[in-house]
Amino acid sequence: MNEFFDELRAGLWSVWHRRWTALAVAWGVCLLGWVAVSLIPNTYESKARVYVDVEDVLSKQLGIAGDGRQEIMRVRQTLSSAKNLEKVVTATRLGEGITERGALDAAIGELDKKVKVTSEQDNLFEITAAIGHRDLSDAENAVLARDVVQKLLDILREEYVIGSRTGINTAIGDLDRQLAERKAELEQAEQRRLAFEAQYPDLAGGSDSLSSKVQQARAELRDVEANLAAAQSALASISGQISSTPRTVVGGREATGPRAALLQAQTQLAELRGRGLTDNHPDVIATAKQVAILTRQTAAAGEDAGGTPNPAYASLVAIKSERQASVEALQARRAALQSNFAALMASQASEPAAAAEANRISRDYDVLRKNYEKLLEDREALRTRGKVEDKASQFRFDVIQQPSVPQAPAKPNRPLLLLGVLVAGIGAGIAAAYALGQLKSSFATPQKLERTFDLPVIGAISLTVSAAAQAVERQRLKQFGAACGALVGMFVILLAIEIVSVGMMA
Repeated sequence: MNEFFDELRAGLWSVWHRRWTALAVAWGVCLLGWVAVSLIPNTYESKARVYVDVEDVLSKQLGIAGDGRQEIMRVRQTLSSAKNLEKVVTATRLGEGITERGALDAAIGELDKKVKVTSEQDNLFEITAAIGHRDLSDAENAVLARDVVQKLLDILREEYVIGSRTGINTAIGDLDRQLAERKAELEQAEQRRLAFEAQYPDLAGGSDSLSSKVQQARAELRDVEANLAAAQSALASISGQISSTPRTVVGGREATGPRAALLQAQTQLAELRGRGLTDNHPDVIATAKQVAILTRQTAAAGEDAGGTPNPAYASLVAIKSERQASVEALQARRAALQSNFAALMASQASEPAAAAEANRISRDYDVLRKNYEKLLEDREALRTRGKVEDKASQFRFDVIQQPSVPQAPAKPNRPLLLLGVLVAGIGAGIAAAYALGQLKSSFATPQKLERTFDLPVIGAISLTVSAAAQAVERQRLKQFGAACGALVGMFVILLAIEIVSVGMMA
């Protein structure tokens, strides 16, 4: 830390010892910098704020409202285009004296750097123009900035509000021409499709349609076979039930005793089997055992085995007839589906080229039809929009801040630049004095001498200044202070001039 303070003290002594050099450098840098600042032309900025109203209730109800953000983006991007900037140059003082195309392009390129169109919100954007020409006065630059913004607003009204209807009519005309071309192509494609379908009716709709028919026939055949298997199983079941059911019941008169119980058990067993229960079902097994026991009891009782027709048997025979008819119908349906499926498979295998042609014709026709319908919808939407915009424009542009003549320059910030030059000049002077001190082989302190030569310093001799020398030194200090004050005073004068000039402009 002591070494740091020694170095700092040595540096300050070196600068102070060469203070006149530092002051001279500071004066030179400040004078050059202030002259350069004075040559920078003032730039005056004028701006206007435009509000875009995209809330058109009628257009929304009709379903023709456009995207407001996209419209604002389009306006913001095209307003400062080269075409519009050329109109601004030729309509203002920027185009005075320009007779060649190269000069005009240069003026357009320069104006493009000075004009900005920025979005502040979703439906609010700002137009700004910053003008500062050396060959024009401050007042002329301020008026020119206002004129540039005003011309851009005029272009906005002409091209995006008044010219909206013209643009719609042009777009409708283009769509009509495209529709006529698409209609002729669609009619030709439809004729090709009809001729092909007349020659290959099975391939109507393309090979995709044939494949779907094959898949559908396969699925139907699979369902019919499943239903047939179920019907055959049901028929076999009812046949088994009939074989185990007696045709008659015992007794020709009213049954009593074991005979009545046997008749009731047989009827119950027939009902269980009629419901589709198999012989392995617990209820069927129990009822069958009961029938067997009652049969033995009836035989032991010596009752007549003959009897009347069994109603359960007649019911089972009727059910069997219905199920037999269902099986036969499903078999006929299966045969028809198998024949149809075989025909479809033969068509698919025997005509691969025709199937590919059917695909192509169907695909081309669908694409042309969709394009035609889309163009037709776009044309009708534009027609409706044009009718609506005859009474109320879909997008309304409102200028909420008119461009005005700026009263003060937007840039440069001369007070800040003047102060920056002063600080830079003082810093340059100090740096120059310190650099000269480093070039001289002298030592400001005994400690630095000792560290440099790594030898002990026995002592230091103080400088004794006489009264006359002290008087001369005081005179030089006064002169140095006056020179420093003059430098600061020059800065204050220049700052006052800048403030007064801006106030006179305002």
